This record gives sequence, C-alpha cells and structure tokens, in this order.
Amino acid sequence: MADHTGIGAADGARSAAFYDHALGVLRLPKVMQMREGAGTDGIGYGEDYPIFWIDRFHPHSVKQHTAFVARTKAEVDAFYNAVLAAGGTDNGKPGLRRPHYYAAFVLDPDGNNIEAVYRGA
Repeated sequence: MADHTGIGAADGARSAAFYDHALGVLRLPKVMQMREGAGTDGIGYGEDYPIFWIDRFHPHSVKQHTAFVARTKAEVDAFYNAVLAAGGTDNGKPGLRRPHYYAAFVLDPDGNNIEAVYRGA
C-alpha cells in the first residue's frame, strides 16, 4: 500500500486551484502547504495527512497518471464536472470501463492524467 505520492507542477497556484476543486469533491482537501521557498514549495492533499503532493521539486509535464478513489458513481461524475469547470481537459468521460470499474479521466494543467474511480458492485 502506498503512503503518499506527488507530481510536479509548473505553476503551483494554478495547479492548487485545479486540485482544490478536483480533490475537494473526493473529500481530499488541502491539508498542508509548505511556505514559499521551503525546499519543494509543496501542497499536500488528504484526509488526516497528505497522501498526494503537488510541488516544484518533481519534474512537471511528464504525463503521469494518478487515480483517486471515489465513494460513489455520483462522486466520479462530480469530480469530472468540477475539474472541467476548473480548467481541466476531458480525457475520458465518466462511465463503466469494465465490470465494477466506473471512472472518469481528465488532464491537469501540466498534462497529467488524473482519474477518479468507483469500484462498487
């Protein structure tokens, strides 16, 4: 099981605005932000502690893929709509991909493929 992960962001403020919307819908709010100039200038999202970081330390625009758990199909749909409203780019509308795998895909401001997935019955 992974503890946390991170991706690079060319523009921290732009990416933070995007992820505030995208991950807020999935109940993963911003829980930590390093002060400007403190190493990675990272912003962490999670519940009790950061499980996903955006920062200037990691290379940006390398087209990574990260999938986040949604608790319902409606959460997947809300994620998709929120990120499009926040400037994300469609990379796969919400839908059933295979049995018990309902997902939506978007590209973040740096071109990373971000997914919300519900694996319910």
